[in-house]
Amino acid sequence: MTTTETLVAPSSARGRRRNRDRGLILLAAPSTIWYLIFTIGPLFAMFYIAFLDWEGLAAKPTWAGWANFERMFTDDRILNASVNTAIHLFATLPIMMLLSFMLGYFLNLRLPGHRILRVILFIPALISISALGMLFVAVLGPVGLVNGFLTSAGLPELARAWLADPSTAMICLIVVTIWSGTGFNAILFSARLSGIDEDIYAAADLDGAGHWQKMWGITFPIALDYFGVLTMLQFLWTFFGTAGLILILTQGGPGRATETLSWLVFRFGYEDADVGYSQAIGILLFVVGVIGLLVIRRFLRARY
Repeated sequence: MTTTETLVAPSSARGRRRNRDRGLILLAAPSTIWYLIFTIGPLFAMFYIAFLDWEGLAAKPTWAGWANFERMFTDDRILNASVNTAIHLFATLPIMMLLSFMLGYFLNLRLPGHRILRVILFIPALISISALGMLFVAVLGPVGLVNGFLTSAGLPELARAWLADPSTAMICLIVVTIWSGTGFNAILFSARLSGIDEDIYAAADLDGAGHWQKMWGITFPIALDYFGVLTMLQFLWTFFGTAGLILILTQGGPGRATETLSWLVFRFGYEDADVGYSQAIGILLFVVGVIGLLVIRRFLRARY
């Protein structure tokens, strides 16, 4: 090969790479523009609106500076909602994820009837939030299924308006959240665990390992990254997405017993016509959500 040929060949290769990269950039451009407009744009809008005094979407907003944030840090309602949010998260997330993982392991054993069980577990994921809320209003209401069962069992003194009692309303919200998310996560865990090499379990059987040892000593370490991803997704859903369920079940009550931060974003934004303050709470929610994700990621030693 001549000297001229060796100089031309690399230059030609670089040209092809540049053309290929330009093509990839052009293909990715529409989705990138869509993401910037409809995802990053609203995020910046939230930060801007938080500095406004805006009494409803039909009113003219005025600049309020840091007033919404100063009000937020002196509002005892925010403190109460933060405590309720923490109780809801710490009671819901560990129980739901561990129970889902164990159910996913059980499904992966493929015992007789496992297909029917998969369908039953997936049913809550097919129920809309409005239907789910109405279902549990019927179950937990004063003349609902739970009180009917207690009365039939000769325990009428235990019957109560479960969603209207301050001592039981948050417990009911936690139970409904766990019920609605456990089956779906179990199906996802089952799908992940089905990809683990059967030879690993066969070797464990030869060593005399039981199901409990195989579940936590073998399967859990292998699926730890996936466990972390699902925990983060469920954390986001529980942290940001419970306002709809609270709206139907308790509307934040009785009193302030089930008010969470995500509920206050809705309450101030749509019912109290205080949009700027609502978005200031939204920023608090955003910051705490990011910190929560980092903590989960660190705790589960995620590699994603």
